[in-house]
Amino acid sequence: MLVVHKYGGTSVGDLDRIENVANRVAKAREAGDNIVVVVSAMSGETNKLIGYADHFTSTPAKKEMDMLLSSGERVTAALLSIALQSKGFDAVAMSGRQAGIVTDNAHTYARIESIDPTAMNSAIEAGNIVVVAGFQGINKDGSVTTLGRGGSDLSAVALAGALGADQCEIYSDVDGIYTTDPRIEPNAKKLETISYDEMLELSSLGAKVLQNRSVELAKKLKVKLYAKSSFSDDIGTLITEESENMEEVLVAGVVLDKNQARVTLRGVSDRPGIAAEIFTKLANENINVDMIIQNMGTDGSTNLGFTVPQSEHENAKELMATFDHDIEGMDFDEHVCKVSVVGVGMKSHSGVAATAFTVLADANINIQMISTSEIKVSMVIDEKYGELAIRALHEAYELDK
Repeated sequence: MLVVHKYGGTSVGDLDRIENVANRVAKAREAGDNIVVVVSAMSGETNKLIGYADHFTSTPAKKEMDMLLSSGERVTAALLSIALQSKGFDAVAMSGRQAGIVTDNAHTYARIESIDPTAMNSAIEAGNIVVVAGFQGINKDGSVTTLGRGGSDLSAVALAGALGADQCEIYSDVDGIYTTDPRIEPNAKKLETISYDEMLELSSLGAKVLQNRSVELAKKLKVKLYAKSSFSDDIGTLITEESENMEEVLVAGVVLDKNQARVTLRGVSDRPGIAAEIFTKLANENINVDMIIQNMGTDGSTNLGFTVPQSEHENAKELMATFDHDIEGMDFDEHVCKVSVVGVGMKSHSGVAATAFTVLADANINIQMISTSEIKVSMVIDEKYGELAIRALHEAYELDK
């Protein structure tokens, strides 16, 4: 069996942890599997390198930053390969370039365009454990590129697809996907399986276990993903294609996202194209707009509300000020959060949204905005009620059982 392992920064945070990873990989190799390992930089290393660049300028060239930041993963790959060799295993470290990963030209947030697995296949056939530096590739000009935050997950999934691996195991300090954050609800349960679509919703709504671009790619390439802990031998969570058994479960999980700010625009000119102008301006500044609500007025104006990440709150405020002739007034609220209920079972079960609204009403929590999809219900509420709402919803859907 060919298995891709990916180890995040906390799993390779120091030399002892790299040793632990080497032991884990060695055990899998001894069990008969062919192993390709993708590694992140040691925890804190990327921030340290960014700090080095900031010493000289706050606006370093993206091309040079890619060259700088990609070095962290190469250090880890080399160290893990050396550790494996010291234990008597044949191992070879590869950069993204050597692994055949080709990306587009978008420095610091590149997208993988193709992978030539020839060098990796040759190394595997020669009996080697292949250790690949994640988060990186090269563009067609031969320049080093990086894949953005969470890029090592993306590297692992892409390599698994290119190699035709039987599965891809993502190791971190978390031992799987839970029905909600166990730090908020101690009765949260670990899921044995979850669908790609449910995981995509959970990761985009604030769950931090897997990066959503990697889940999206796994779905496209039909790569079986396992979320596991590098610090225990507990069975993790399988992320895979949707099945009939999954649809029998009403809700898979509830998630809290505190990184939200609400923008309310009052008295917006009710003319064709005004919404397009507002959201195009936000898009041009790379401000991600999440939930949108529009109320039609009767006096030639309308009210428009939407949410943005808290980090983009001030930028959004400045942009909206440029529409002073089209907007009578505006309000901004950083003290909100989003609670969401996710599950493919919603497709075949009615009443999920009604239950959520009733639960929050019984807890005297006012819902400010609502957004729904086929497998999700999201609600914006006051930030101070976020954790209370999560616990109440978790109990209402009997996720602790």
